[in-house]
Amino acid sequence: MHSPSRTLRIEPAQSWQGLNVAELWRYRELLYFFVWRDIKVRYKQTVLGALWAIIQPVAATALFTVFFGRLGGLSKQVNGSYALFVYVGLSLWTFYANAVTMAANSLVGSSHLIAKVYFPRLLIPIASIFSGLVDFAVAFAFLLVLMIVYHVPPSPQILTLPFFVLGTMTVAAGAGVLFSALIVSYRDFRYVFTFVVQLWLFATPVLYTIDIIPAKWRLLYALNPMVGMIAGFRAAVLGGPFPLDLVLVSAVASVLLLAAGLRYFTAVERRFADVI
Repeated sequence: MHSPSRTLRIEPAQSWQGLNVAELWRYRELLYFFVWRDIKVRYKQTVLGALWAIIQPVAATALFTVFFGRLGGLSKQVNGSYALFVYVGLSLWTFYANAVTMAANSLVGSSHLIAKVYFPRLLIPIASIFSGLVDFAVAFAFLLVLMIVYHVPPSPQILTLPFFVLGTMTVAAGAGVLFSALIVSYRDFRYVFTFVVQLWLFATPVLYTIDIIPAKWRLLYALNPMVGMIAGFRAAVLGGPFPLDLVLVSAVASVLLLAAGLRYFTAVERRFADVI
């Protein structure tokens, strides 16, 4: 006699239950595949390849140096080269903006997989963030060259750089996961998200020093999680006063953003295959 067959039904959690770390670990090889796929797609049929990781922040630096540095007078607030000051901020910001943008649109771009095969959907936006590390590594290598050109020696604070890269990835994961889930259900958020990222740049001390913000408002300003990441990253690279209070506030804000993004993502994940 044949034993009765059993059907195993696999579906995402219906509400926030925390991350299933064990399941994510079981699918780690799929994460590697997604990361490698994103990297290959980014450089497929490109002539300059990884050089675009340098061209983008360099072109933006030149533009901002002319309009904000010289014409806008922001260069007077910076000790040393304003171009180097801006490039340091843009190197990390460009990594963040590209990572969060790719993560936000990643689920819609992988709709053919989501509708056919089960796997932890969280792997898709997370892979988009990790794949952006390649471009950041190239841009950072060029930053080291600029430090030599401008005779800026590394300070002991440079050892804290991994913290700010990890913090930026946390912010990108929180925003990217949240918007990726929103875009699946509400496609209008693709346009809202583009506008949000553009405004976010000017709400972050990429083009200006933190000193222009009144002291009494700085901790509130640091609730923008990228404020502490950019300010701390710049202090680690160029030296100078380390904004520990801003970094701590932004670190807490980044964790809260990630928790909010994961909560919403896991709450609506079960509907992805139906609406995508």
